[in-house]
Amino acid sequence: MRSGARIGLAEELKPYFKVAWNDPSNEANGYKYLYLTPEDADKFGGNEGGVFHGEIITDDGEQRFKLEDIVGEKDGLGVENLRGSGMIAGETSAAYEETFTLSYVSGRSVGIGAYLNRLAQRVIQMQTGPLILTGFSALNKLLGKEVYVSQDQLGGPQIMLPNGIAHQLAADDQDGVEKILRWLSYVPRTASESVIAAASVDPVERDVVWTPPNSPYDPRNMLAGAAAPDGTFEPGFFDVGSFTEYLAEWGKSVVVGRARLGGIPMGVIAVETRLTETVIPADPANPASRQTVLAQAGQVWFPDSAFKTAQALADFNAAENLPVMLFANWRGFSGGTRDMFGEVLKFGAQIVDNLRTYKHPVFVYIPPNGELRGGAWVVVDPTINEEMMEMYVDNNARGGILEPPGICDVKFRKPDLVKTMHRLDSKLLQLDAELSAAEEALVADEEVASLKAAIAAREAQLMPLYVQISHEFADLHDRPGRMKAKGVIRDIVPWQRAREYFFWRVRRRLLQDALVKELKAADSGLSHADCLTMLSGWIGEKADWSDDKAIVGAFEAEGELLDAKLGEVRVEAVKNAVAALLATLPEADRADVAKLL
Repeated sequence: MRSGARIGLAEELKPYFKVAWNDPSNEANGYKYLYLTPEDADKFGGNEGGVFHGEIITDDGEQRFKLEDIVGEKDGLGVENLRGSGMIAGETSAAYEETFTLSYVSGRSVGIGAYLNRLAQRVIQMQTGPLILTGFSALNKLLGKEVYVSQDQLGGPQIMLPNGIAHQLAADDQDGVEKILRWLSYVPRTASESVIAAASVDPVERDVVWTPPNSPYDPRNMLAGAAAPDGTFEPGFFDVGSFTEYLAEWGKSVVVGRARLGGIPMGVIAVETRLTETVIPADPANPASRQTVLAQAGQVWFPDSAFKTAQALADFNAAENLPVMLFANWRGFSGGTRDMFGEVLKFGAQIVDNLRTYKHPVFVYIPPNGELRGGAWVVVDPTINEEMMEMYVDNNARGGILEPPGICDVKFRKPDLVKTMHRLDSKLLQLDAELSAAEEALVADEEVASLKAAIAAREAQLMPLYVQISHEFADLHDRPGRMKAKGVIRDIVPWQRAREYFFWRVRRRLLQDALVKELKAADSGLSHADCLTMLSGWIGEKADWSDDKAIVGAFEAEGELLDAKLGEVRVEAVKNAVAALLATLPEADRADVAKLL
């Protein structure tokens, strides 16, 4: 609960100030200024006392100390509180980058108090904890009529959950504390540490049973599992019971949360494939406004869901240090007038910004029956951050610029379809031969026209089928085999075995990236590729570098070897640094320094 900047007045002056009226016989004519008598001003040291500032004047036949401003004896009355609030705001903003920050809003938060909750970024809001900038009664006075009846109309959960300020809703304090503790369970002990795997009772070797169908579905089932029609539970990708969703009421075409894979905490971003609705409430202060319901298609980024994706990446990266599983299944961005005005371009670019600076492994995976198209592919392509990002696909996934019908409208039009028919259809081949023979033999025009009519009828009959064939031809260009051949994905990972595959891949990357970080600290001149070359050279004889499970075992078993090698790199780096320093010195000084060393 934060009540905003503290306000106050100089209570010590209240009993003493006097009013100079325009007309002492009629106060309704207003006043000229406030003043103190010289005797009262002396009680506070006059201008020298620092409690107020003013000047001695003579008015109405007496000396008066006309007040120009009031400072007050005590600190904490006004602008100094705003300065303090600004300092807190700046520190809270910086803290988000440096450590884990979370706000639990259990009561009313006003003004700067509301901003501080947002500056902590991660917000859990209790039902009775509105976040407001101005109280409803003050707004009513400003508007001159009774428009608002409660603070909840301005900043209650029904406002702050759908607009993305609050991540979760707590029913009461016990529920709130439980949600805080669950969130903290995904976070490392300090901002400088990597995530720590917890013991998991869900074996990583098991299959991923719940499989995304080729129709709209709830992506949460893919992540957490769901009941089958026969009542049995089909587990999803992550450890059973480990997935927690955040920001569920905002940007509904994207699902974000945190979960565990074999006990390893991970950030999760998935795509809603069903039609969703966004409700924009009416403003009671504007009688002409009405509640608006916006329908949003599945597999499309809208301004709110693009912003949500970018915000989730920022949260995962800032102090949570989470590796990310990004289940990519987007057909693109919504680019209509409303969405362009709603800054979809800005928020889509923000996704790229946050991926480019992401400091932990990001695994982009196109799931079964999923597709990644056009601009949606571009903003999650691993070339944005090659050191941290990798892309994978299921063997029944698709990736390309346009969907098959779209590309066929451009690159496989009716003339191409007709040519294909005449090349493949036996009846058309026969009719073509008869027409050619008839034309060569100069037969009657009626017979030629009859043959041409038969050809046209056959073309019309075959057209729907050959449209489907063209779509299949285009679809063959979007399949995993071509993606792998072109090097735009790292591997094809069947969904059923994806859990075990990514568990070992995540573990390997966490250990490997920690070693790379140590190598770069030892020698700042090393690139990421240099570090990997070193590591593969040290471990290559112990395990197959392409086998994630084997490399994890080697990293864990060869701790002494790795420490020794890191020590050698540090020594060599110091030698090189000293040599570079000596090279900059005059030759006479060089000998003296060499003796000291």
